[in-house]
Amino acid sequence: MKIIRIQLLVLLSATILLNCGGKEEKKKEGFTYEKSSAQENSESKKVDANVANIVLTANDMMQFNTNEIKVKSGQRVRLTLRHIGTLDVNIMGHNFVLLKNGTDLVAFATAAATQKENKYLPIGTEDVIAHTDIIGGGQVATIEFDAPEVGTYEFLCSFPAHYAMMRGLFIVE
Repeated sequence: MKIIRIQLLVLLSATILLNCGGKEEKKKEGFTYEKSSAQENSESKKVDANVANIVLTANDMMQFNTNEIKVKSGQRVRLTLRHIGTLDVNIMGHNFVLLKNGTDLVAFATAAATQKENKYLPIGTEDVIAHTDIIGGGQVATIEFDAPEVGTYEFLCSFPAHYAMMRGLFIVE
């Protein structure tokens, strides 16, 4: 009788595990999320070779997780900025700004610092290829744009004074 109970318990446990929907818990850069096997399979089929999916994180220490992004000429770029910190947007806001070649990054950032009402972008600027909104701790912003012509471009966070530490190269091959 005791053996039958153990076998039933094992069988019940196995059934529960198999019927849980095939969910797999994943952790990535401070976020935990669940995806079912069916979702993963359908998402992998949707991947477009002509789209560069870039995930850039920013934190409360005024740091991006990378200072170099590479894409191919002619690619569609889907850039997601994740603020993995906890501080409010008014204290530690971050954005991603991709500048045109030849733009003086320091002059741009200096002009942007006083433009809170304009998402920390200089009014009337023509120096920006693409940018996200300013986000605070726990927030996410996603933008899509076409990669510019082959070359090396600069990107930065234009929140006041952040450009000193939050900048990098956007390389189009």
